Formats: sequence, C-alpha cells, structure tokens
Amino acid sequence: MQYDNMIPAVFLARPNRFIANIEIDGLRQVSHVKNTGRCREILTPGARIWVRENSDPHRKTRFDVITAQKNERMINIDASAPNAAVKEWLPESGLFRQISLIRPETTFGRSRFDFYIEADGRKIFMEVKGATLEDRGVVRFPDAPTERGLKHIKELEASLASGFDACVLFVIQMKNVEYFEPNSTTHEAFANALYQAHRAGVRILARDCRITPDSMEIADPVPVRLPAPSEPF
Repeated sequence: MQYDNMIPAVFLARPNRFIANIEIDGLRQVSHVKNTGRCREILTPGARIWVRENSDPHRKTRFDVITAQKNERMINIDASAPNAAVKEWLPESGLFRQISLIRPETTFGRSRFDFYIEADGRKIFMEVKGATLEDRGVVRFPDAPTERGLKHIKELEASLASGFDACVLFVIQMKNVEYFEPNSTTHEAFANALYQAHRAGVRILARDCRITPDSMEIADPVPVRLPAPSEPF
C-alpha cells in the first residue's frame, strides 16, 4: 500500500494518545496519531517521523503520523495500515490455493472479524492485528491492554464449533525481526486466550512488512512463540 502527501517531520511530544506535537521545517504543528497503543519506545523526543497531510477542511489536525524511525529500523504506526495491506496481499498470498470470496468486516456472534474468506472448500474467519512493539528483535502484542482483542480471540475459537476455520494474522509493521510472541506482561488474559485458541485449532500467523516512509507491504513469515500459561486458567 502506498501513501501520498507525505512529509518528513520531527516528533516532539505526545500530550495524549490521539495527538502529537511535531516540527516541520522549524515550525511546531499538531498531528493526529493513528495508533492508540503506547508506542513509547518509538515516539521519543527528536525521533524522525513521516506524516501525511490531510485535505479534510473539517479536521482539527492537519497531519497524521504514519511512519517513524527507531534507530535504523523503519516502523509503520498507522493502525489502519495492516487491514489495507492484507486486503491487497491476500489474493496472491499463497495462504490458500483457491480463493472464491474475500469479504471484509463480517460478523459472527458478538464480534466483527476483519475478513471472511471462502477457499479450498473451507469457510474461514481471519482477524488481523498490527504489531509495533519491538525489543531486540522480539515483537509483542499488545502494547496496551485490549479487551476488544481478547473478545475477538475467544469468538474465533467459538467459531470452530460452528464449522468455520479461523486464524489470527499478526502484521509486524517493520522488517528484520526474530520472532513474535504475545505480551503476557501487558495483558496476560490475551496471551492465555491466544494460547488456548491455538490449542483448539485457531491458526496463529505472523508476517513482517517492507516499510518505507510512504509505503507498507506484507513480506515474509515470522516465527510465532506461544508460551504456555504459568498457571491453569
């Protein structure tokens, strides 16, 4: 996926989860942060970022923060990017041999899953989660508690009993990482539910992405590690 109207900038501060103070050509500006996660290790004072200028005259903020540079690593922090990139990638992804239907935003139970797919004679629900939290090559999700994400995992597991296949695809919004694992420190219940869903038959997948300041493209498989819960649940 490709962005237009991108501008280099410098991150200054994040007064709240929706807003960033930035600097463009020496002028302070206010930008929208398209990610409600903490992103504390990415959005540090002085970090190089790239923002997209928004043409909506009714917007209070003129720019959206899209990409950031953390040391030598480029990271896309646009929370809407994973679904858009997966939609482009799925038909040629090789995950399924014969896809006859890809339908975004499909409801099952109390959840609306990102994709409903019919392929290889199967009916599949897919939930997509973007992951940006990285430490020494290890990527974890979530970087903030996610009750919505927990509900999705439990509903995916429930869909198996109704004859559906189910998978979770973690889109690693960067390149060159070692492996992915759930963040049990931040949200133990999510990590436990993901482990249980895997045991029940939900496929847990991860792919990294090729990132430039103005693009993001799904790339290669990333190993997934699912540590067993320390206590029964």
